[in-house]
Amino acid sequence: MVTVEDIRRAQRAEGPATILAIETATPSNCFDQSTYPDYYFRVTNSEHKTELKETFKRMCEKSNIKKRYMHLTEEILKENPNMGASMAPSLDARQDIAVVEVPKLGKEAAQKAIKEWGQPKSKITHLVFNTTSGVDMPGADYQLTKLLGLRPSVKRFMIYQQGCFAGATVLRMAKDLAENNAGARVLVVCSEISAITFRGPSESHLDILVGQVLFGDGAAAVIVGSDPVVGVERPLFQLVTAAQTLLPDSHDAINVHLREDGITIHLLKDVPGLISKHIEKSLKEAFDPLGISDWNSVFWIAHPGGPAILDQVEKKLGLKPEKLRSTRHVLSEYGNMSSACVLFILDEMRKSSAKEGLSSTGEGLDWGVLFGFGPGFTVETLVLHSVPIN
Repeated sequence: MVTVEDIRRAQRAEGPATILAIETATPSNCFDQSTYPDYYFRVTNSEHKTELKETFKRMCEKSNIKKRYMHLTEEILKENPNMGASMAPSLDARQDIAVVEVPKLGKEAAQKAIKEWGQPKSKITHLVFNTTSGVDMPGADYQLTKLLGLRPSVKRFMIYQQGCFAGATVLRMAKDLAENNAGARVLVVCSEISAITFRGPSESHLDILVGQVLFGDGAAAVIVGSDPVVGVERPLFQLVTAAQTLLPDSHDAINVHLREDGITIHLLKDVPGLISKHIEKSLKEAFDPLGISDWNSVFWIAHPGGPAILDQVEKKLGLKPEKLRSTRHVLSEYGNMSSACVLFILDEMRKSSAKEGLSSTGEGLDWGVLFGFGPGFTVETLVLHSVPIN
């Protein structure tokens, strides 16, 4: 007679969750960071705010960002002037953009990931979709299911309004789904459109400028499954352990609110210090079971919230400059794309590792860490294992 335990054993995969494909997508509109202050103050009718513009220029110069991609254009802003104000009712216009463009950009990344994976889309069993850009029902997960032509029976998870740490959250969820459902193939998509946060400058709310300096648009898609089919599926990284924690006394560090004028972001000045103060504790908890305590011996995928965060983490842990090379490259080429960033960095690392002839997808190293940081103040920590590059 079959027991419940027999059924449970049969339902579970044998091996660890494995990333089988990674791809990314951006809007076609690209903005050079060096000329962005002139553009930004022009399209928001703020050129008379000369001192604020000089401040913004200095922030752009220090951002370590070369360019960003954004769906929002000058034409769209002319049609919706309230979106360019610092605070004016504009949520309907922003939502109209996000509801269409978030799943559309996600589709572009997902199609590329499915092609790299090499399996028919009918084998996708689960869909995890995350965005901080707007809210709607049925959600972006439903829209993407229709856009891709996935099976109606695909099990969907829609995650809204989590912020920058959610690129790690979706991998944690995919790990649990893949390992607890034998044969599962999980399509993970993070898609972010900054039209929901764009607004004009304000002398009374200087932290508005931080978001306008950093954020860009992008989508990333990942296929996750256990027990890869030999000769058909090509493993890229294994997801070994995953953890989430709230930092003590930090609930006001990053506040994000959905209002009539879109999403507003308020930051404490010492967010970088807060992260660097607590990051080693998360590292020790993750790597003590593996007997690893040399943080230069692992590869790094860290959410690039901004250059100050990366600088302080590097200094606190004594990291060699090359440890955050892939992270800094993505920040430079795309800006902060919220949840999608860590997936862009994973893609960059596996491609650069192959290009440089290294022995593994993790820059030639076996073990690595993926960090997501965001509102809460929430820290997600994933331990990754690389695979050999043939």
